[in-house]
Amino acid sequence: MAYRQTTTKTTFEVNNVIQPIFTGGSVALDNGARILATTLGEQAVLTELNTGKQLAEIEGDGEPISTLTITPSASHLIVCSRSLTMRIYSLKVSPDYDSIEATLVRTTKPHATPVVVLAVDRTSTLLATGAADGAIKIWDIVGGYVTHTVSGPSVLISALHFFEIAALEDQASNKNKKNRRKSTADEEQAQDDSVASKFRLAYGTQDGKIRIFDLSKRKTYPVYADPTSRREAHESNVQSLDYSPELHALLSGSRDKTMTVWLWKEGAWRGTPMLRHEGVEAVGFLNNGSLMYSAGTSGLLRLWDTTTHQEITAKQDAKSEAESIVSALVLPHKNLVVCAQSDFTLALYRTPSVADATKKSTKPLEPFRRISGTHDEILDLVYLLPDQSLMALATNSEDIRLVSVADKQPQLGDEEEGAAYFGHDVALLKGHEDIVMSLDVDWSGHWVASGAKDNTARLWRVDPANNSFECYAVFTGHIESVGAVALPKTVPPENSEAFKNPLDHPPAFLISGSQDRFVQKRDIPRTSQKGAVSTSLRRLAHEKDINALDISPNGKLFASASQDKTVKIWDSATLEVVGILKGHRRGVWTVRFAPQGMPAIQGETGTAVSGKGVILTGSGDKTIKLWNLSDYTCLRTFEGHSHNVLKVVWLRLPKAADDGEDEAAAAASKAKQRIQFASAGADSLVKVWDANLGETECTLDNHEDRLWTLTVHPKTNMLVSGGSDSRVTFWKDTSAETHAAASSAALKLVEQEQQLENYIHAGAYRDAIILALQLNHPGRLLGIFTNVVTTNAPEEGSLCGIKAVDQVLGNLSDEQIFLLLLRLRDWNTNARTAPVAQRILWALVRLYPANKFSNLSVKGARGQKSLKEVLNALRVYTERHYKRIEELVDESYLVEYTLQEMDSLAPPAIEERDGDLVMADA
Repeated sequence: MAYRQTTTKTTFEVNNVIQPIFTGGSVALDNGARILATTLGEQAVLTELNTGKQLAEIEGDGEPISTLTITPSASHLIVCSRSLTMRIYSLKVSPDYDSIEATLVRTTKPHATPVVVLAVDRTSTLLATGAADGAIKIWDIVGGYVTHTVSGPSVLISALHFFEIAALEDQASNKNKKNRRKSTADEEQAQDDSVASKFRLAYGTQDGKIRIFDLSKRKTYPVYADPTSRREAHESNVQSLDYSPELHALLSGSRDKTMTVWLWKEGAWRGTPMLRHEGVEAVGFLNNGSLMYSAGTSGLLRLWDTTTHQEITAKQDAKSEAESIVSALVLPHKNLVVCAQSDFTLALYRTPSVADATKKSTKPLEPFRRISGTHDEILDLVYLLPDQSLMALATNSEDIRLVSVADKQPQLGDEEEGAAYFGHDVALLKGHEDIVMSLDVDWSGHWVASGAKDNTARLWRVDPANNSFECYAVFTGHIESVGAVALPKTVPPENSEAFKNPLDHPPAFLISGSQDRFVQKRDIPRTSQKGAVSTSLRRLAHEKDINALDISPNGKLFASASQDKTVKIWDSATLEVVGILKGHRRGVWTVRFAPQGMPAIQGETGTAVSGKGVILTGSGDKTIKLWNLSDYTCLRTFEGHSHNVLKVVWLRLPKAADDGEDEAAAAASKAKQRIQFASAGADSLVKVWDANLGETECTLDNHEDRLWTLTVHPKTNMLVSGGSDSRVTFWKDTSAETHAAASSAALKLVEQEQQLENYIHAGAYRDAIILALQLNHPGRLLGIFTNVVTTNAPEEGSLCGIKAVDQVLGNLSDEQIFLLLLRLRDWNTNARTAPVAQRILWALVRLYPANKFSNLSVKGARGQKSLKEVLNALRVYTERHYKRIEELVDESYLVEYTLQEMDSLAPPAIEERDGDLVMADA
């Protein structure tokens, strides 16, 4: 007998998405440290820094963005692209920073070459643009016009910085006045500077020059490393500039591996170079000029004493090339520095307080928060910890990223700066030397296994409560990439030490599979191993690469899936083959044992399968197969994907029956349980299937490229998908909510229909018409209007027969009028119901002005088109009815004339009078 069951609709909705926000380029932050602007190809992304929520995505003009910035007041966003255009957007931020409305106010072509650097003054009124050809313009942001044009060398502008120059000391001013005749042009500038603070624009070029432009005098003044020989400030790109009003000092950083402090002395800027061992990408003053910071190719954020020019951060080793810092921005009043790394990670640092900065040596600065600009291609992911609050991502990198998937949303002012919010990078698991290919987790969520292209597998111990993320053991032995790893998920007894303290009890063994076609079983040592762990058992498993592994719930079996189109079932203890699954026409990418307690599943022939259970496989032949582990035969083939099936997972089974339920009822309840699984494919789709019916329950689409991985939350049934589009989508199971909403809507509909019957029976036409329109019941609405129009006692002065109905018709909303016109159009096409339609239409025309019907507010262009069609149909059929009536009138004249003529031709009538027959006329 074939499987049949009545089930509710299965639905999933996007609950959260971790998506790219930064793929290199410019980064900007407003003064409140709330709105982060980043470059994403040709798009600009605005993100709320505290919560990581994406507030807006500004579409590009078809060309990549060359640079962008946001004003300190977060009033405007300026975006420049390689198409030579500059777009200025007005930003309207909601009070709770939950959304941003970005409105394009101006588009212009500022330069003949792309703009490569921008700067905004502290008042958010002036904008400086620096182009690749060395041209600089200063703009009024609100007015949109150029206020200054700076002529300079035809060399790329690499740095811009607005500042207001501080008043010099009176003593220096008097000295300059006494030596006025001997002063140079630079000294005359200094005397003017002593009068009042004035706006300046400092800029650096690709060939190491630094110049200062006086906005009031419209003059440019050079900054030389040696004023006598006129040697330029740097020998390579000037990447960063900053100014301290307290010290009247300028700070510059260059790729020539120097950071230089410039002080105004004797009518000229005198520089002191520092830092000779790394290319400098960003510099700045901190703590009112008492400290300086530098960041560059070493990936380190260093602190320097401004007075002694000595580094106060402790000595530290350079970080990897991927972690080198390419730019940084600082908010001194927030003690915040944001560094952009080569791997598109944004690292947030807290700068030390004034008290801490007075210490001779400060411990190395480490970021308190990391924001991944992009996770690149996501190859695998798994939930971690008993509460599934962390997720491990294998992201086409040698590092494993641990990402928080908790809902907590900390503020930058939180005491616990490491507190995680959804999508925040918690830690990196470093150890592999090449791309990590696969991940697996044990029953507790504290132990993670990984396999990589460096031919090794590793076991990691995850203990975020103690901020401990360590590599527990390294497993060698394979001679090619380890593409699959698996850990047993057997839950120990609740009274055992392994259950109570899983952090001190690693899994018993690890299975790994490689492109070298071997599977290996590794017994995991009870204590952490610094060196490599030798292989316990090793077997040549397949003829081609091994793509996937899975261990049965009881740990006694494991399965290996290979490119040789087969899946083999192995004994975990002896590593001997106990069965082979053959039937796929292409390589098998994924395999998954059914969970414990799985009810019997019916195959295509209707045979129920239980006993040893079943297993799922997904293949490059676009199919999923369900296999019987008792005889290793295929029970059912699922077709629906249009490309390779790369991952399958079983969904959580419904809750078991209550303890008080008898065995018969429990067995019946178990037989009715819905058995579902999900699959992800290279067609970028996630599909949810009914294992018994062999049908797709629903298809989930939120990705733009192939999906490599899929996992399910063991408690909530939330699906998580990831793939080549760098996006991680969290799909919430809304089946229960959908069923409840459908049941509630059905119950409400029954109640409303009964209420409508009551209104009609009681003759309450006013309420009946409103409810019939709301329920969209044309048949009952026609019956109501027919009763009103044909009433035996029409009310005097009523347009349709009953004044209460006239009042209802005169107070309809635009949508109700449109719906009623639709019904009148349908009734007007039928000669039997046309009189009622014409009477109601006549009433509507009398109740509303003529332009009301042509100006109805109908949503969308399609609705407006439908409105025109409805009005036209009413006009056409109304004209047809009037023409028919006119023809009937004309025909009635002919009938009347014929009858009169027939009367004249008829013989006189004969009647009997007093017993005699006489003519009637007589």
